[in-house]
Amino acid sequence: MRTDHKTIASIASLLRDRALERPDAPALLAPGRPPLTFAGLWEQSRDLAGRLESLGASHSTRVAIVIPNGPEAAAAFLGVAACAPCVPLNPAARTSEVRFYLEDTRAQVLIVRKGDRGPARSVADELGVKVVEIEVHAADEAGRVRLSRGVVERGRMPGFSAPDDIALVLYTSGTTAGPKMVPLTHANLTASAGNIARHLALSPADRCLNVMPLFHIHGLVGALLASLTGGGSVVCTPGFSPEHVFDWLEESGATWYTAVPTMHQEVLARVAANREAIGRCRLRFIRSSSAALAPEVMSGVERAFNVPVIEAFGMTEASHQIASNPLPPGRRVPGSVGVAAGAEIAIMDPSGRLLEAGETGEIVVRGRGVTGGYEGNADANATAFRDGWFRTGDLGRLDHDRYLFITSRLKEIVNRGGEKISPREIDEALLEHPSVAQAAAFAVPHPSLGEDLAVAVVLRPGSRAEQSELREFLFSRLSDFKVPSQIVFVETLPTGNTGKVQRTTLHEKLGALLHRPFVAPEKEIERSVEAIFREVLGCGSLSIHDNFFALGGDSLKGIRVIARINADHGLQLPAVSLFRHPSIAEIAMSIERSAALHREEEAALTAEIQALSDEEVERLLRESNEQPRR
Repeated sequence: MRTDHKTIASIASLLRDRALERPDAPALLAPGRPPLTFAGLWEQSRDLAGRLESLGASHSTRVAIVIPNGPEAAAAFLGVAACAPCVPLNPAARTSEVRFYLEDTRAQVLIVRKGDRGPARSVADELGVKVVEIEVHAADEAGRVRLSRGVVERGRMPGFSAPDDIALVLYTSGTTAGPKMVPLTHANLTASAGNIARHLALSPADRCLNVMPLFHIHGLVGALLASLTGGGSVVCTPGFSPEHVFDWLEESGATWYTAVPTMHQEVLARVAANREAIGRCRLRFIRSSSAALAPEVMSGVERAFNVPVIEAFGMTEASHQIASNPLPPGRRVPGSVGVAAGAEIAIMDPSGRLLEAGETGEIVVRGRGVTGGYEGNADANATAFRDGWFRTGDLGRLDHDRYLFITSRLKEIVNRGGEKISPREIDEALLEHPSVAQAAAFAVPHPSLGEDLAVAVVLRPGSRAEQSELREFLFSRLSDFKVPSQIVFVETLPTGNTGKVQRTTLHEKLGALLHRPFVAPEKEIERSVEAIFREVLGCGSLSIHDNFFALGGDSLKGIRVIARINADHGLQLPAVSLFRHPSIAEIAMSIERSAALHREEEAALTAEIQALSDEEVERLLRESNEQPRR
């Protein structure tokens, strides 16, 4: 079944058209939930728009949403963006980050789930941002939400945004400045979604399993909007879970999914144990974007699922997709991110001259999906745009068949498994510590993430600080993925001839400091952790000072390590533990502290029980037996 991917002007027109064409077809699904149809999604979007309008919102009112990944996040984004600029925020963002985003975007409304008491709500209350709750009932269709505030006039069509109105406000990190605000219009988003749908030949027969965050351009456009544009449906999961993804693929009947390379690596690592489920999957292709995909991972996933893996290249400023390898029978080129599939691509030299095929220079793009400029940042716009072209900050070349090859990064921005991080954010956060005089974050090579993050620190005279102390300090101020895996202490920061710190050379200059002398595990707990590290990472003997992430670990492998530790030691360490204690020695100490605390709690409980009289024990047992059973 094919769909004519005609140009769609706005998100509202997309939802309306699909409701007219396929009213009873499923639009949003979720594991264990009834589906929400296109008619239901359109009705709900109209209702949400009307309620926001009754609260005084207009096409220029910025509405932030902080909702965990799943169908409700998808439905809230669609409903808000249809009538007002939507600002989706990471539910795990720290208080300082939430305050920056709400203030910088001038958000006037914040939508959260009922009962949410996270930092977003408290910051909104401080700033006078109107808070609106959504109620979610487990028995409802996937994505069905009810707003707790606002009254809508039944039968009245609310005002929806025009193609040139802003639909989505996201942030991207700069190289020498903080995060930059990227406003994307309805025309930008629908153009990009349409290009993805056409390039992947998406149709009403397709169903996407979305495992990407729905506060990220990849999930919002690459999975959600592209699927709806093609007339297909989206299965909205709580987020990527290597333990559940095979069951989700089988049970949902998904025909494709899109993910970042680290996720594909985790899927590949579990293929052998899930061959029966794979055999029952209905996939026709798998997509990869947001970071470079290693050729061996691509070929391994293709062999496992017997479907093509389509690697694409994109960025927030281009509404996600810029280039993509084609579906068969088109030629896919490992190592290349494909041909133009969402924007016109050229290669430019430093003077602004466009280069010929085979020549290396900066990748520049233009087209309907490309933003008109950063908001409130004239300096960044003057640098980012040249002669109508947007400068991506990546170096690359086009071959004679117009396949794009990215050769290196021109910007200093660190691409940590698809998450773009501004080193200056880490510098500025560390400089708030009383012992830190100077700091410079920089990228270090990583086998699965592409790049990892380290930071060099100069302490104030007479001050002392440990790496673990500074990492804990950063965890209180930054999202987990922004905290460097390694911190090295230096007397002075290496500088170039001009006296400026050159981040791109720091790994080479400070590489020796990233490796501490080998110390073999001696304690039983250290040997236990070392064995788990070796099993998950597939490496040889390790020192107790070896850093899990420097050895090639990533967040998904870290989840496996913590799960093993909890199972082996009867603990309930949170998944973030390895981020906070990344070496064998550090996590072993954390295990010992947690085990000791557990023993103290058990001893205290035993003492309380022993102190009870026989009459008190009988009374408590009698009251317990009289409790109503459910």
